Amino acid sequence: MTEIDKDKVVGVLNRILEAELAGVVRYTHYSFLIFGFGRIPIVSWLREQANESLLHAQQAGEWITNLGAYPSLGIGELLDSHTFDIGAILRESLATEMRALDLYRELLSLVEDRSVALEEYARQSIQLEELHAGEVEKMLRKPGQAAAVPPRQD
Repeated sequence: MTEIDKDKVVGVLNRILEAELAGVVRYTHYSFLIFGFGRIPIVSWLREQANESLLHAQQAGEWITNLGAYPSLGIGELLDSHTFDIGAILRESLATEMRALDLYRELLSLVEDRSVALEEYARQSIQLEELHAGEVEKMLRKPGQAAAVPPRQD
């Protein structure tokens, strides 16, 4: 096996840590903005996502220190369109999940065939992020709409 480029791997892990910490803040904030008949299950779901983001941040931080580096104290970008619209909140959530997915894929490209443990961590994270993005995408569909929502345009 070829050795990993520790500096690059730690750099991506720190960006993952920052993105996941931003997720904790973002999902918690979103949970305050939900009103109406569907409030209770949506708030519960958003707070579950905040807890999951915290777990992901902790995992990234542990990997950083396992590699002998110092975890970032920064936080990733916090999107907020200042809306109470659940659809807009979910679209923002999906956009940030796709960015996180890109980070985990970047990590995988750096560790594939170089570190079994880091490769498995990256693959499991990609799987979770893909499933989560799929759930958010389904939430954005109208009842009875089987087809996926068109992909985001950057």
